[in-house]
Amino acid sequence: MPQPSAQVTAAEISRIAGVTRATVSNWRRRHDDFPAPSGGTETSPLYDLQAVRDWLSSRGHASAATPSEELRTILRLHAPSGGGTADLLLLVLAAASRTPDELTAAARLPDADLTARAERDAAAVAEAVPGVDAVRFQAADAEVLRALYACVREEGGQATLRVLAERELEDSAASGAYRTPTALADLLARLIPGTPDRVLDPACGSGSLLAAAARRGARELYGQDVLPVQAQRSAVSLMLTAPDATVTVRAGDSLRADAFPGLLADAVLSNPPYGVRDWGHDELAYDPRWAYGVPARAESELAWVQHVLAHVTPDGYAALLLPPATAGRASGRRVRAELVRSGALRAVVALPAGAAMPLHIGLQIWVLQRPEPGGPERKSVLFVDAAEPETESARGRAAGTRTRAGSRSTTLDWDRITTQVLGAWEAFNSDPDAFEGEPGTSRAVGVVDLLDDVVDLTPARHVRASRAGIDPAELSAEVDATRRNLVKAAKSLARAAGQEGWSAAIAGAREWRTATASDLARGGALTILRTLPEGARGREDGADHEPTARAVLTASDIARGSGPTGDPAELRSDTPRVIAAGDVLVRAVASGGGPMTRVAGEEDAGALLGHHVHLFRPDPGRLDAWFLAGFLGAEENIAGASTGSTVLTVSPGRLRVPLLPLEEQQRYGEAFRHVDELRAEARRATRLAEETARLLAGGLTGGQLLPSRDTTPHPPGDTSPREVSTGSAPSSG
Repeated sequence: MPQPSAQVTAAEISRIAGVTRATVSNWRRRHDDFPAPSGGTETSPLYDLQAVRDWLSSRGHASAATPSEELRTILRLHAPSGGGTADLLLLVLAAASRTPDELTAAARLPDADLTARAERDAAAVAEAVPGVDAVRFQAADAEVLRALYACVREEGGQATLRVLAERELEDSAASGAYRTPTALADLLARLIPGTPDRVLDPACGSGSLLAAAARRGARELYGQDVLPVQAQRSAVSLMLTAPDATVTVRAGDSLRADAFPGLLADAVLSNPPYGVRDWGHDELAYDPRWAYGVPARAESELAWVQHVLAHVTPDGYAALLLPPATAGRASGRRVRAELVRSGALRAVVALPAGAAMPLHIGLQIWVLQRPEPGGPERKSVLFVDAAEPETESARGRAAGTRTRAGSRSTTLDWDRITTQVLGAWEAFNSDPDAFEGEPGTSRAVGVVDLLDDVVDLTPARHVRASRAGIDPAELSAEVDATRRNLVKAAKSLARAAGQEGWSAAIAGAREWRTATASDLARGGALTILRTLPEGARGREDGADHEPTARAVLTASDIARGSGPTGDPAELRSDTPRVIAAGDVLVRAVASGGGPMTRVAGEEDAGALLGHHVHLFRPDPGRLDAWFLAGFLGAEENIAGASTGSTVLTVSPGRLRVPLLPLEEQQRYGEAFRHVDELRAEARRATRLAEETARLLAGGLTGGQLLPSRDTTPHPPGDTSPREVSTGSAPSSG
């Protein structure tokens, strides 16, 4: 029987057709043959996707979907036969090794020849992916196979894998399968000293931590995951990312059915599942892995800690991402005490909220080192509090800044976090006895001091206790300097707010005649570029190449308004794009706060274009850069050109631009430049105000600063400001 078609909303139809929602509404009213609703409600109707596609095709509307969107849509219409998504994962691995011409030729084969070719390609790599039976495709799969080949050819193997994994996770109703962000994965990998050759992740998910280890030089990668689709995805992803490494991934529950019982790895990296009650407490009560004590039923995280230590060589290291409750929950006190007493726990690092899922809490990194029989005694544990200062922006991020899609803002200063954490860890690990730490940020605490009644390993508890070491005179000077900068920033903000680059439209809101960015690109008014995916490295002629560029400009840099902070090594492309002054940069993911666009200045020229950033290079004789950036970043424009439910992905070609003479564009461009200056000055003043308030509050509560004796108290109900003195506190001696 034919499978039922998927259903789509009017908004999804607009994205498929590359038009506005208003155009879809006009089609519904003006065309009697427009497909009738097949579900939903009167106010939110749903339409048969295949019927909509047929209707659009009959009127010459070619699909505006990207290859990944097209694959996602076709998978909704046609579930693959045989082994389903697992077979397609194999085909991605095989297709990624083909040239673009070979992929194009395969997609043009007749259905029978195409399915036979796909079966041969997938079977050739079947042994590399766990839990996959003999590959079988049918003629009905031809449309899916063509879409897959096109996606690999245009967007690379990793993008295709993401689409397939989304589909499989939806079908299996799996939850809690979240990818560890690249910056965080790299931080965990860099916490392992040296260059470990053999690395294990017993809860590997999509393989991001093992990929980070491969970037650090690991040659043998071992992974296991309880979800078969994640194990399969991880295996394929790692073989694409690290083709020279030996990849071994298995499916199964690592605690109950360890796939590598005899493996001793040089290092272990893991982001294990949190808060799991049914982890095998009763059946594993006498397991030899519990060398530091039997984990309580509510302490699955401490079971993972000991599982990891059992798999690392003596004196080898492990780094785990854990929830903060693991550091202080009463049920885990005995195990924590033994980890500290034995010297197995080397460091605990507190991260800011939003570093990884779940975004509302600040996770922790535990660095472990398996004790070596007869090895040196470890007398202290390092604590680092890398969470952001308690400012309004930090609190807003912790609470979660909602967007249209319901996602949360996770724009963190990873450069600061990485530098802070690695600096403290490397100094401590090289000479623990000589480590002095940094007041309020890092501190080495003696083992004896930690073994109290609660054995609370929360970094803030130990780091903040060292605030008394701050010199009052130094803090007072820092407050004064920050306050002077704040006054200057406030004056600059007032000047920016006073600029008038606009006036009210007298006859009502102006209506625009617009063109899509794709239309403008076809007409030569601009060029749309992006960083080439891994699967497309070296495939495109005319790509810029400058391996000596100083840094990578990322989507987070655009959102924060910072300079380029990305690592060129993360691009993993032989043809990186180089940014030029006057380019317009647009974030490819609309979720999160901050501006969506940026005009590259001289300070950005020469930087490499990061992933998830689109580059628009206008012809200055036809398009003004600031005019272009202002309209491309408009909220309604971004919404109309975005796809997705949880994460909004911007399709650059769908963004629309008003058609205006260059002279009029320049007037709009100057107004948008004023808006950008106002935003930058407001951001700078806010940052300085928060920093000044933090220093003052910390100095007053820590005893380094004293309130002025001349300060007049507020009468009840009076909230007017009073002068505050930042004179340093007298010496306690």
